[in-house]
Amino acid sequence: MFTGIVEEVGKLQSVVSGHTQGEITIQARKVLQGTQIGDSIAVNGVCLTVTKLHNGAFSADVMPETLRRSNLGKLRLGSPVNLERAMSAEGRFGGHIVSGHIDATGTISEMRNEGNAVWVSIKTSSAVLALVVEKGSIAIDGISLTVAKLGADNFQVSVIPHTGNETTLLSKRVGDEVNLENDIIAKYVQRLLNRGVGTVYDATTKNQSRITMEFLAENGF
Repeated sequence: MFTGIVEEVGKLQSVVSGHTQGEITIQARKVLQGTQIGDSIAVNGVCLTVTKLHNGAFSADVMPETLRRSNLGKLRLGSPVNLERAMSAEGRFGGHIVSGHIDATGTISEMRNEGNAVWVSIKTSSAVLALVVEKGSIAIDGISLTVAKLGADNFQVSVIPHTGNETTLLSKRVGDEVNLENDIIAKYVQRLLNRGVGTVYDATTKNQSRITMEFLAENGF
């Protein structure tokens, strides 16, 4: 589990591609401190398992599903990537609960300055947007950000200077692809609403949800 607070920006050092899998090696410094083989590191928001440790770098296997769901397959040698180690038990939740499992990608459709902040607009699928709410959380390339505005086919975030300096987001351009992970709580709520609460799911039938607005109000929501 991660928090979406990027610890450092690494660089893609090498890529070894196969027919059914690949291996990437990332130059890093801070995230290597205390890291062992088998530990998890989020690379642009993708949870990867460390398989090899080098002097100033680590390697991880990348499966086809990871390449389909994320932008890792589009990275070039030298590309900067956001890195975060899995949260330790004594750590702080500086961002929000981030699983490192990418839901989909989005495309940067606009970047504009406003004072000391930069507004970034992300165009994405209706499936992702259905779980996005204004002032809620979303992870963009592994960065925990607050949704500032929500549109019909996009959402916007306002990036402060510190986030811009410590991550890769503001080095991107309009048209670039970014990894997106919805708030995991929203995903669980959607699943419960779609399948009903307190019932055994039968794949051959469509359960009707027993949660109504009246039920929520009666239970203090």
